Amino acid sequence: METTRDAELTELAARLRLAITRTARRMRQEAGEGLSPTLTAALATIERNGPLTPSELAELERIKRPSATRIIGQLAEGGLVTKAPDPTDGRACLVSVSAEGKALLRRLRKRKNAYISRRLRELSPDDHAALERAAELLEQMLEGDAA
Repeated sequence: METTRDAELTELAARLRLAITRTARRMRQEAGEGLSPTLTAALATIERNGPLTPSELAELERIKRPSATRIIGQLAEGGLVTKAPDPTDGRACLVSVSAEGKALLRRLRKRKNAYISRRLRELSPDDHAALERAAELLEQMLEGDAA
């Protein structure tokens, strides 16, 4: 039997899901560049955690290894990553973000940050504080997913 508190949390979860989904869609629109969200996410993961093997990328992105291999191929074809032999496993490669890939990520982040900054200017200092706290809470919630 669902309690009033459970119902309130379910409603809050639905509102947060929608707001996060709409925000993510808007960030993709602001980024431009024509790189798919999947490729952008993989490139950012490689930058943050690399160099990586395809298996490590698959694990971090929660995708199958063949998908990671295909994504790496697309990123390499676009000159956004480089591949080098894995010194510990001759059958594997290590993937790193190229200078071009790093520059692309900087441009994407700059555009997204500029959009959010413009929107934040429309809000009050109290709203800024509330959003800062919300960001902290969302980060805490997501840290539990990293394990």
